[in-house]
Amino acid sequence: MVPTILLAATAALVWGASDFCGGKGSQRASPLAVTVMSQIVSLPVLALGLVVIAGTPRFADLAWGMVGGVAGLIGIVLLYRGLASGAMSVVSPVTAVTAAVVPLVIGLLLDGILSALALVGTVCAVLAIALISAAPGAGGGGRVTRGLLGLALTAGAMFGFFFVILGQVSPGSGLWVMVGIRLSSIPLGLLIAARSRTSLRLSPRVLVWAGAAGSLDLLGNTFFLMAAAQGHLSIVAVLASLYPTSTVLLALAVDRERVRVVQVAGLGLAATALVMTAA
Repeated sequence: MVPTILLAATAALVWGASDFCGGKGSQRASPLAVTVMSQIVSLPVLALGLVVIAGTPRFADLAWGMVGGVAGLIGIVLLYRGLASGAMSVVSPVTAVTAAVVPLVIGLLLDGILSALALVGTVCAVLAIALISAAPGAGGGGRVTRGLLGLALTAGAMFGFFFVILGQVSPGSGLWVMVGIRLSSIPLGLLIAARSRTSLRLSPRVLVWAGAAGSLDLLGNTFFLMAAAQGHLSIVAVLASLYPTSTVLLALAVDRERVRVVQVAGLGLAATALVMTAA
């Protein structure tokens, strides 16, 4: 069980680094453009991964991937729309916690009840996600409405379903599910960009951030697939949802951002969750 925990934790760390890179790029360009281009420019990395990690392409896995690609991209678009409202301190933790709770519940239904210690550990992880994801400011400056909460819940549910979908992939398929994801997410992203008249042209510097974000996202997906192939979905998905941890740590180390006390508490609770679920 310990290797599974380490793989899930590594997926969280890598995904958090991907979000950090995507965030840096989005400071200088449209978040939608950065998201779409990150997926396009990372295609050579995906091709390399298909060669390095042997796998047999199956129609079912490609189909799961295409569904996951739609869910993931919709989640990102809704999250950005919610964050743009100004109520970041509400949207961010609600989305992150929902993204963890959805696979937790579905995993319990599919795989059965966890041990008492592991169940407490996953609850600690969910609480840690809420604390770590807390954005600066008590209210974020935006008005919190039912519509905004619904938007955040829907975004989190889309991310949660993405985790569940990755957990259904055949162990021997390698990274072919990622081909399915890109086959749906890239065209959908291009369509949204065209309808919103969003330019996808990025400066070389932003393109580097986008490429790093896309490549790290692929690597995080790889670790998650490895963890989900051998572990309980409820534990793997919740621990992987701790990705805001590395985003916060990178913001502290690179940008010298100020970390709130509540986020420090969340980091400590996340460490506790890892120990309890690995026991």
